[in-house]
Amino acid sequence: MRRTLRIVGFVIAGVVVLAMVGVPMAIGIRPIIGARARPLTDRHFDATPARLARGRYLVTSVSGCFHCHGEIDWNAPGFPVKAGTEGAGHVWDREGLPFVTSPNITPDRETGAGTWTDDMLARAIREGIGHDGRTLFPVMPYVQYRSMSDEDLASIVVYLRIVPALKRSLPATNVPFPVNRLIQSVPEPMSAPVPEPDRRDRVAYGDYLTRLGSCRECHTPVDSKNQRIAALEFSGGFVLTGPYGQVAARNITPSPDGIPYYDADLFIEVMHTGRLRARKIHDQMPWLTYGQQTDDDLRAIFAFLQTVRPVQHLVDNTLPPTPCPVCGGTHGGGDQNVVRK
Repeated sequence: MRRTLRIVGFVIAGVVVLAMVGVPMAIGIRPIIGARARPLTDRHFDATPARLARGRYLVTSVSGCFHCHGEIDWNAPGFPVKAGTEGAGHVWDREGLPFVTSPNITPDRETGAGTWTDDMLARAIREGIGHDGRTLFPVMPYVQYRSMSDEDLASIVVYLRIVPALKRSLPATNVPFPVNRLIQSVPEPMSAPVPEPDRRDRVAYGDYLTRLGSCRECHTPVDSKNQRIAALEFSGGFVLTGPYGQVAARNITPSPDGIPYYDADLFIEVMHTGRLRARKIHDQMPWLTYGQQTDDDLRAIFAFLQTVRPVQHLVDNTLPPTPCPVCGGTHGGGDQNVVRK
């Protein structure tokens, strides 16, 4: 009997050891011990006219912060943010993520960000750690915002300090298990300075703007683990959910399945009007926000998109959703795609 118990004990110990070794090897150590996070500092961003102007521009057009941190009018053209909700937060229930809340980031001291320090905001924006130390769900595109320059970061923070304070209590984000553990691998502390982009290099600056606008987040499909497929960057197929149902983001690479017929003027026209000549584009593409960028910035974005690798990946929302062998997802025209070796 004692021998049997010893054997059982050895087996259990072996299973525990294998689990302790195997699980971290499979998913990494961060889902177990928590995200990497740097200590907060007392840094403060001085408000200057230049920063306030730049911050307003970035928040209301390039990054479209209020489009996530505000309530959307789903019945109006372009899905605008409802007046009086700018920055007051949003629960993502109608987008299929009822456990996610974009918090109130207005200066209200009771329900918003009025008591948050500048570094709390900075760390949340670029590093994915909230003011309270929790890991932010990566619908907040802090992975892309890691590219944001220090000066643009400061500009956004100082602008958020002057938007009207709105009192609005919202439920806290409550990510279910095991996703709440898996996202612990996403945040990365930042300590090195991030310089201003070189605006003289139109392609490089366009790349920078697409990162601040999170273009990759919507226009790149994901795999079975919900990770962006790098080889299919900008090729569309990522399915978005809302009161309108489901719609897949389009291929915006220069391939025949993408936008090879666009020139810079047509791209600007689409972003300003939400129409591709006679055809209306889907309002889930936030043209109403992104179209407020300057023509020079939109030309830079288009110049960059012209340089991305063409990917043959048909995404057509006028066709029935079918399984796609290229991206592994289900979207309009998926069955018309062929895996090319």
